[in-house]
This record gives sequence, C-alpha cells and structure tokens, in this order.
Amino acid sequence: MSSALTIVQAAAEAAGAQQYPPGTLYVVATPIGNLADITLRAVHVLALVDAVACEDTRVSAGLLRHLGLHKPLVALHEHNEFEGAAAIVDRLARGERIAYISDAGTPAVSDPGARLVAAVQAAGLRTMPLPGASSALAALSVAGDADSRGFAFAGFLPTKAGERRSALQAVLAQPLTQVLFEAPHRIEGLLRELAEAAPERRVTVGRELTKQFETVATMPAAELPAWLAADANRLRGEFVLVVHAPAAAEAAEGDEALPPEAERVLGLLLAELPLKQAVALAASITGAPRNALYQRALSLRA
Repeated sequence: MSSALTIVQAAAEAAGAQQYPPGTLYVVATPIGNLADITLRAVHVLALVDAVACEDTRVSAGLLRHLGLHKPLVALHEHNEFEGAAAIVDRLARGERIAYISDAGTPAVSDPGARLVAAVQAAGLRTMPLPGASSALAALSVAGDADSRGFAFAGFLPTKAGERRSALQAVLAQPLTQVLFEAPHRIEGLLRELAEAAPERRVTVGRELTKQFETVATMPAAELPAWLAADANRLRGEFVLVVHAPAAAEAAEGDEALPPEAERVLGLLLAELPLKQAVALAASITGAPRNALYQRALSLRA
C-alpha cells in the first residue's frame, strides 16, 4: 500500500497544478497491457474524481486496486451506453467529477465512450481528454511506413464473409496507411485474405503490444500466412495490423488505364462472380495488371 500511496502522491505533485473543474467528464486512457504505461496525470484524476464509469467493472477494479484507489464504479458499455450516459449527465450536472475508462487504451477508439461524450457535450457540459496508451498509435510508431501521407483507422472488419471481403477491398483501395484490429480466432483468415488480395503490400503485425510476449513483424502480405503458421504461439493474443500505404509503383499501376478487352472481360465476370474472383480470372485471361483491374472493379461495383 505504501508504494501505491507514493504513486498517488507523485501523480498529485506532477499533475495537481492544472485545474480539474467540477461537472466535467474526464476521458482517461489506460494501459493496453503493461500497467506501467499509465500516466501520472491519469492516476491523479482517477484519485480525484467522484466516480469512475467503465466498460467492465471487473477489469477497472483491478486497475484501481493496483493503484491503491477505491472509487465507485459505474458500468457503461455498448449494451447500456444510452441509458448509462443519461445517468452520468445527471451526476455531472450536479457538479460531480466523473472519469470514463475503457478496458484498455484510449476510450471511444473502437471501444465504447463516443455516445457518452456526445451526450455530455449535448447537455452543455465539459469533457476533458487525458491522452495515453493507444494500440493503434503504438503499432504505427514501429511500422516504418515511410510512404505514408497519413493513416485511417478501420478497426475490426465485419465478421460476415461477404461484408468482410468488401471492407478489406475498400481498405486496400485507399491511398493512406490503414490500421486494423483483429481477434486471435480470426487472424488466420485475415492474413490469408490479405496475402491473396495484395501480395506485394507491406503489412506490420503487432501482437500483444506492450506485454511480455510482444511481437512486431513487417513483411509483404504474401508472407503473412507462413509467418503465422511457423509458431503456434503467434496465434495468441490481440492483434493490430498496419497495412502500409501503397508504394508509388503499386499506386501508379492501380491508376493505369485498362485495355478495352480487359474492361469487357472484367465487366462480364463481375456480373456473375464475387469481385475478388472476377479480378483474378480477368487478370489470368487478359494479362492486365491485377491492381488496375481491382481498382476498376471497385469503381464498377460502386
């Protein structure tokens, strides 16, 4: 307990000079795996607030115990966010300070919290962000994507096969770096689909970021399935994928005009087959560049 008190005292000394007004929702980033990644300012605010709204009370109670803090917890997750937000707005209107934390990382980024923030702002009350750990930014920082001119956060792709393929095709068609999340029981399928759809595209795989068995690997998408299969332990944990921006040559190929015959064949195949299969057959039949066919197919489907 003495060490925990020291953490709280150090946090107050480092962060206590800033104003923390009442009637404010504090949106607090928490560690994504390594508890040492919590900021001193986050510790200070969690010690200061009247209550902590959280995604899962069991997870958040463990974090607070680690810090030596005891706060009332309010469950607010995707299934009760509308009702829970109204109750929190009422408490804020009475002048309470309330923190919101998700199970890991920055709230409202692929986690609940956005509806709560919107409800608080709609009520004319204040929200204050406390930045910290983010698995998306952590993965981007070690991706080495030198061709990137920015990034887009795609999060988890749909689970249904057809919707998933369409979403992945849209991701690969973008000129920006794309950040995806994936669960361990679906990672094999996603890496296989990436290898088939864009074999030359570089992808950075981040597994169990910040944790003891953290893995970061970058390679062309064609190599991903074999890399995953080489070690059974690589199937464990949570995944962040950085799909690098298309290289200049790939982007130029995608912009290349198709010969009329390739256009005709692609159109006929798209009328009868799924997009990916139509593109693959059109490339085999006509010899046209696969990326150019793919981009044209997306335009035709749109």
